[in-house]
Amino acid sequence: MHDYKWLHEYCLNRFGSAAALERLLPQPRSADELRAVSDDRYLSLIALRIFRAGLKHSLVDAKWPAFERAFFGFDPEKVVLMGGEHIERMMQNTDLIRHLGKLKSVPRNAQFVLDVAKEKGGFGQLLADWPEEDIVGLWRYIARHGSQLGGLSAPRFLRMAGKDTFVPSNDVVAALKAQKVIDKVPSSQRDQAAVQAVFNRWREESGRPLCQLSAMLAFTTNH
Repeated sequence: MHDYKWLHEYCLNRFGSAAALERLLPQPRSADELRAVSDDRYLSLIALRIFRAGLKHSLVDAKWPAFERAFFGFDPEKVVLMGGEHIERMMQNTDLIRHLGKLKSVPRNAQFVLDVAKEKGGFGQLLADWPEEDIVGLWRYIARHGSQLGGLSAPRFLRMAGKDTFVPSNDVVAALKAQKVIDKVPSSQRDQAAVQAVFNRWREESGRPLCQLSAMLAFTTNH
């Protein structure tokens, strides 16, 4: 398996300079920035991630102001009270994406956000306090306690929220296969632990956040 030095040199060669590479790399939010975001914004992001899954992002994003209105600005205290009949009526609203399963997930995830807020003092506190060395554990926590947040949805939501994470996209998985870290999509805890260990080592070697290492790894296969 190659070390971080190989990854860095590959990306420098591909983009021509350190400055060109840095412009392409994402920046995670700090713990204080994560804590400062209100719970309604996290619920909105969770819902946005779920509705984006399998659809063109620009289509979903264009409709999102209508979702904000329909779900009371994603105030979890209000959304959690929305019953089945209310959600069924939303299926008649042409301003929304009328997917019953995804619509039903919003009140369920409002309860998830409220439960976390009660325990931690805010959803942002959970994200801020969770150690990046076990980011796959946060994926599993979100998938287990949330609704429709399995697969890539948890890491993609975290990336949208600014929490430092790698994302096992097709390009990243292909690169990890080429490095003999895994031989398939890392869906098992064992494979996720193996990937986490590699990212942790590169993070220690480079001082870079996981999201930047993830992007750099994707650059080795994304031509």
